[in-house]
Amino acid sequence: MSQTIEFYFDFGSPAAYLAATQLPHIAADTGATLVWKPMLLGGVFQATGNHSPAEIKPKGPYMNTDLKRFARRYAVPFEHNPNFPVNTLLLMRGATGVQMQMPERFADYAKAVFDAMWVDAKNMNDAATVGSVLQAAGFDASALVALANAQATKDQLKATTTEAVERGVFGAPTMFVGDEMFWGQDRLDFVREALAA
Repeated sequence: MSQTIEFYFDFGSPAAYLAATQLPHIAADTGATLVWKPMLLGGVFQATGNHSPAEIKPKGPYMNTDLKRFARRYAVPFEHNPNFPVNTLLLMRGATGVQMQMPERFADYAKAVFDAMWVDAKNMNDAATVGSVLQAAGFDASALVALANAQATKDQLKATTTEAVERGVFGAPTMFVGDEMFWGQDRLDFVREALAA
């Protein structure tokens, strides 16, 4: 039976971006199925009392340096976003809505938003910028905003965020292989090992 990697993420996490560049390769190499789980990291922080590492000095500057190290190791582009932190509520609702209503376009949506945040360092707090990013990726931005604001979409994002907290998630990215939890993009080797076990 094929194994599954459950990937809880929020676009506001640069570590989640790095994980997202690697997990499809890990899934392909191991024959596993990658299941993307959009959650609201702010809701997770509120429920668990956790905070962004960027809020802790001197951890924030160190983490930025470390993220650049991993980007070089993975041979992927990475740029610290000067607009950080970004309110990702609309972006995560959008991810949830696309996953629910047009799953065949989910990978396009995720790549467009992650790249805008952590490659092009765009201000994704700005609605016009978000609209232009989505249009450039081939989405109807106004239709996508309507989808993001649909009650069923809001309910699903809340449900996934609650599910994450109930499973012990306290930050992003968090991956599960079965019941085993791995937090942080620097734990991907353990994810691969768990799939091979």
